[in-house]
Amino acid sequence: TRNMFNPKAWRPIPRGDGQTLSVSAQSNGKYYQGYNISFVEPWFGGKKPNSFSISLYHSSQRYPSSYNYSISENTSDSYFKTSGASIGLGRRLKWPDDYFTLYTALGYQRYLLNNWNQSFIFSDGSSNLISLTATLTRSSQDQLIFPRKGSNISLGLQLTPPYSLINGKDYSNKSAAEKYKFIEFHKWTFKANWYTTLIGNLVLATKVEFGYLGYYNKKIGPSPFEKFEVGGSGMIGYNLYGSDIIPLRGYEDNAVTPYYYKSSSGYPVYNGNAYTRYYMEFRYLVSPNPQATIYVLSFLEGGNAWDNFDKFNPFSVKRSAGVGVRAFLPMFGMLGIDWGYGFDPAYGHTNISGSQFHFIMGQQF
Repeated sequence: TRNMFNPKAWRPIPRGDGQTLSVSAQSNGKYYQGYNISFVEPWFGGKKPNSFSISLYHSSQRYPSSYNYSISENTSDSYFKTSGASIGLGRRLKWPDDYFTLYTALGYQRYLLNNWNQSFIFSDGSSNLISLTATLTRSSQDQLIFPRKGSNISLGLQLTPPYSLINGKDYSNKSAAEKYKFIEFHKWTFKANWYTTLIGNLVLATKVEFGYLGYYNKKIGPSPFEKFEVGGSGMIGYNLYGSDIIPLRGYEDNAVTPYYYKSSSGYPVYNGNAYTRYYMEFRYLVSPNPQATIYVLSFLEGGNAWDNFDKFNPFSVKRSAGVGVRAFLPMFGMLGIDWGYGFDPAYGHTNISGSQFHFIMGQQF
């Protein structure tokens, strides 16, 4: 940034201090538009590796009023818009050891729905989300693209103020607009990866992860936003907000997530308030070339989601197995394809999931 206005430093851009400025725009026309700008300073203060980040974003999804999913029609009647900003600070810790980091962030999001009969419990109105997020991470993996040893373990907590416990209102007979004007919840996540070299270029990668979305007031219940949607590759093609997309190969997108139907519209409302996922991957490095790192893999995987924590059972999972390939190209990042076979029925179905192909873009953790 100190060379931003130095013409000689633009070859093609100023570099050397490690700051990152990212500007992105994504659209497929009338259906979806998304914009994001972010800045990261990895040496905030100049003396210690403390990262400072700030981001602004906006996204918009639209459907026509007839709900026939034709993006060629006038799509101004039904939309879901999200706008937000966040500011964060990351610190490297010296205790219990040098592998620990703590990241905290303060964020604001505004959800605006108009005649939007999908995904959420209400269809019209606006909601505000103010939250504080803290993530404690211990990372000792030896490299990013093809780790051979070490681990990556993180524990995250996202909190909103308990508005309903502070204001003293009785929400028994309140409308959805009043209940969800200010979203409240506490969200817990845990993820752990381990890497072990078995022999030569053959590596065993294992992962365990859990998530829980809790609430403060029984008369309001779980938040309509920030739920877990489990199933598929973990990619939906767009930067959407309002839910966490959890991959589970061998099943279609969202296929393992509990849902119910709105009586007024007949559209499903996904209601994943707790989830778990496990996998074991055997990875074999084919090409160690930094310009084209390629490895093949085989996996065993299991996971599930529940609408109520009382139903949570970490041993009741939807199982799958399969094979895949990954290629890291500096210009495109991580690319891959997996074939998975689901041995159990998806949520609300009686037949097993069976054969599924999944395309991967981006590093999966």
